[in-house]
This record gives sequence, structure tokens and C-alpha cells, in this order.
Amino acid sequence: MSMMIWPQWLAKDKKIRLWYNRAMENQQQHKKIIVIYTSMRRGNSERLGDAFSKGAEAAGHDVEKIYLRDQTIQYCTGCEACEHTGRCVINDDAEKIVRKMVWADVVALALPVYFGNIPGQLKTLFDRMNAVFRQPYRFRKVVVLATADQNRPEMFDGVWQSVESWLLAFPKAALAEKIGVGGVNRRGEIEGHAALRQAEDLGRRL
Repeated sequence: MSMMIWPQWLAKDKKIRLWYNRAMENQQQHKKIIVIYTSMRRGNSERLGDAFSKGAEAAGHDVEKIYLRDQTIQYCTGCEACEHTGRCVINDDAEKIVRKMVWADVVALALPVYFGNIPGQLKTLFDRMNAVFRQPYRFRKVVVLATADQNRPEMFDGVWQSVESWLLAFPKAALAEKIGVGGVNRRGEIEGHAALRQAEDLGRRL
């Protein structure tokens, strides 16, 4: 916490000092959260992401939602030019998304499970982050909010592994929280599920 040099006439005012201390604590607790919605439809994973966002906003955090279906993100070509320049040669929406991700405090990924793994659009975004692997980054926590049609815990193993493999390039960050909801496929099937409250509570307590 920063040190404040109080004017002499305020030095003994406990109410003012208490107000300042609380304001500084709130500033430190305030987080910038990026929520990446990876589904190409407005389905159950999006609903789970919205619940998380609602809780985070209620806790006073700054939440920005990014929907990959509205972005143009091309495949990494493997040219490795970014190894020397720190920037990707492809001019599309990936650049701005990546910059927002690395300078957030928390990155949340709302995703449907495709064949036991993350969807291809998210994998493409991960690949395009090669340009920032050796650059400073701020985020320390990653949250994964996943839904799957089959109600089997092992359906999510590939998701957790893929995210943790991506984070090997960002060793200061970690997969801090994960929620996997199985047995939901058709749009709206997640309504009333306990996971929605769980996701909202997670957003509140970050």
C-alpha cells in the first residue's frame, strides 16, 4: 500500500485515514478480467461464461467479453518472423485480442468441448500467441468454464491438459479454477444447473 503524507490538520482525522486505506485496498482488489467466448453459437458455454461475468462485475471487477465468432483469426503459418520482431505478420483480430489477454489480471475461457478437447478456434488463438511468449505479461490466473454433451468427467481431461500445455509458455500464470459441466448439448439445457451458481460465485471471489 502506498504511503500517504497527511496535512497536519488531517493527521489526526481517523475517518479520513480509514477512507483512504479502504480506497487503496479496493484499488488493489480491482481486477481486469477478459472473458473469451469460444463457441460459434450462443449456447451453454456462453451461458456459463455469462454467469461468471455477472459475479465478477458484482464484485466490482472490470470485465471485458470477447466473442471469437465475431473475430477474424487466421491460422499461424509457422513462419517464425515473430521470434525476431515480437509481432505477428498476419494482420487480423488476433493481435488486439492477444494484447488484451496478456495485460489482464485474469483470463477466463468459456468453451464447448469438441471431441474431448478445446474447440479449434481457441487452439488457433493459442497458436497465434507465439509472438508474445518471450514478452512481459500481467495475467496470473486462468479460469476455464467448459460444457460437454456427454456427462463423463474424463471428457474434460483433454481440455485441462491443452490449457496447461499452453500455459507452459507463461510460467507465471496457472490454471487457477475450472468448471466442467457434462450432459448439456442443446441450447438452454444448462438452465437451472448448479454450475451456473458455482460460476457466478467464482466470479465474485476472484
